[in-house]
Amino acid sequence: MSAEHYYNMCNKNIGVPVKITCHDGAVHHGIIDRVDRKNVYLRPLDRGTGGHGVYFWGFGAGLAIGIPLGAIATLAFLPWGWW
Repeated sequence: MSAEHYYNMCNKNIGVPVKITCHDGAVHHGIIDRVDRKNVYLRPLDRGTGGHGVYFWGFGAGLAIGIPLGAIATLAFLPWGWW
């Protein structure tokens, strides 16, 4: 799939938990925080509290991991509470 396709999917689903697998085999779990034309930014899931959409703030507020849209091999939307 193209980077444009992933951009549109991510942009429509901000705030949704996802699993992203990159072409290099790296796997990322998180909640879509924001998207630009080059990257999707994920906030890590908080696995400690079990709350819905609670962000992990251990490394400071606003932490988000940027993943290049062109590196995405698969994008899967996760049901709430899967963790």
